Amino acid sequence: MTEYGRGQGSEPWHPQDPAYGDGGWEGQQAQAAHQSAYGGQPQHYPQPQQPGYGDWGQGGQQAAYDGSQQYDQQAVQYQQQYNQQQYDQQQYDQQQYDQQHYADQQSQQQYQQGGWDGTGTHAHVPYAADPGDPYGQQAAAYGAEQPDLYGTPEAYPPPEPPSRRRAEPEPKVDWDPGPDEGEHAFFAGGDDEGNDDGTDEPDGRGGRGDKRGKGGATGKKRRNGCACLVVALVFGGGLAGVSYFGYQYYQNRFGAAPDYAGAGTDETVTVEIPKGAGGYDIGIRLKEAGVVKSVDAFVSAQQQNPQGTSIQAGAYILRKEMSAASAVKMMLDPKSQANLIVKPGERNAAVYKDIDARLGLSAGATNKVAKEQYKNLGMPKWATGGSDVKDPLEGFLFPGTYPAAKGMKPEAVLKQMVEQANEVYTRYDLVNKAKSFDLENPLQLVTVSSLVQAEGKTHDDFRKMAEVIYNRLKPTNTETNQKLQFDSTFNYLKGESKIHISESEINSNKDPYNTYTNRGLPPGPIGNPGEDALKAALNPTDDGWLYFVATDGQNNTEFAKTYEEFQKLKERFNASSGN
Repeated sequence: MTEYGRGQGSEPWHPQDPAYGDGGWEGQQAQAAHQSAYGGQPQHYPQPQQPGYGDWGQGGQQAAYDGSQQYDQQAVQYQQQYNQQQYDQQQYDQQQYDQQHYADQQSQQQYQQGGWDGTGTHAHVPYAADPGDPYGQQAAAYGAEQPDLYGTPEAYPPPEPPSRRRAEPEPKVDWDPGPDEGEHAFFAGGDDEGNDDGTDEPDGRGGRGDKRGKGGATGKKRRNGCACLVVALVFGGGLAGVSYFGYQYYQNRFGAAPDYAGAGTDETVTVEIPKGAGGYDIGIRLKEAGVVKSVDAFVSAQQQNPQGTSIQAGAYILRKEMSAASAVKMMLDPKSQANLIVKPGERNAAVYKDIDARLGLSAGATNKVAKEQYKNLGMPKWATGGSDVKDPLEGFLFPGTYPAAKGMKPEAVLKQMVEQANEVYTRYDLVNKAKSFDLENPLQLVTVSSLVQAEGKTHDDFRKMAEVIYNRLKPTNTETNQKLQFDSTFNYLKGESKIHISESEINSNKDPYNTYTNRGLPPGPIGNPGEDALKAALNPTDDGWLYFVATDGQNNTEFAKTYEEFQKLKERFNASSGN
């Protein structure tokens, strides 16, 4: 702006003033438009919008304003005079210059006296209402007194004359020089709002000047000490944690595994090792039983022993707190093995007696459990041979090695054997294979396998023996008329194992297991066949074998296709046995 229009003024001192911004000095000019001294073009200035502003009239005189009624009359009179007067360019410029010069002198004099008009209050000059001035229209329309926005609590400080104005001072910073200078907020102990004393007082003008006398220095020192202590504890704890884990890592990677010394205590414990368990699994079970101190120690000792990998599944009686090397050595000793071995072809009666001995039970205890609980031991549904079956578990105590030590229950030992038989029979799909051999059910296929196991002497005999059985069961068999005529079945029903059986004894016994007097297969298996005998029953030869004779009475079995060949083999048997 030029010096003829208005000078530099302070910002409006109330945010609700419509002239918020640069309101000029001493209010706006009364004229709505005038010609500028620069170019002669009319300049448009906004009319004053607040009745607290002063303005210089035509005569350079300033009228006093007091009350809304006087203001209304003067505003109307001024509007009328303004509408009637026309100024030329030269006279207007001169008047504006005089008015500005006089305003500067008058404002300076009034400011020194305590106010703009010597009374400490703002002087007001009536001015013409501008259509764009809401204050002016309101006064003219309603004649009401306009609110004094400068007397409210929200008002800004009163304005100063242009000659007195100066730049806003920079906000004062409450800087505490000394030992704490430059401290981080963490060590200074201030709260989240930046106050040293932890209060919620805002950090405004003069708001921090009186905080230093409240024990701030002592409080800061105390907080500094606590902060340092916390940092020391954190770093100390972290260093201890790193050291611990570093030591553990070194021990795991390079240190010797924890281990006991010596052959252990006098206290013994039975440890069961499942089938297929490796060194690590064995070590876990030994550690849980208190035999070895660590799994790694046992694995290392097993690897260092040349025979360490030959440890088999089963039960072992070991001492507690043994060195890993002593535990490996003791497990390789058969005396420490608390295992029960079921041999291929062994009958259930012999297995029951062995279990009683291993578990320290009275004679017949396991046999009784087998008869009472065989249905709860996991037998397959097809393993029901009828009322003629002497022992439902016969053929299902599968040959193998099983843990059996004192403290174990007989049903637990039997259940392991049945589970093993179930697993093998399922793997060979006996249900479907039985149909392919014209057998009634899978139980008959197990029975064939038990006969093969009982009559065959060597592995090479098994397939030929299986063919003999299937050929004799055929309806077209006119040689034996579908009778098996096996000594093994008669011995089973008698609970014996005789080689020489008289014909009178055989012919007089009509038991279903006597295959001399009954056609077809016996009601159930006569022993527990091994896997080789089972494979032979599923894959017999096809050479036409119908007869066989153990010519040496024990191990040498020879086979014949016709009755004539059989008679020759029988003569050789009689010659070897002295008959």
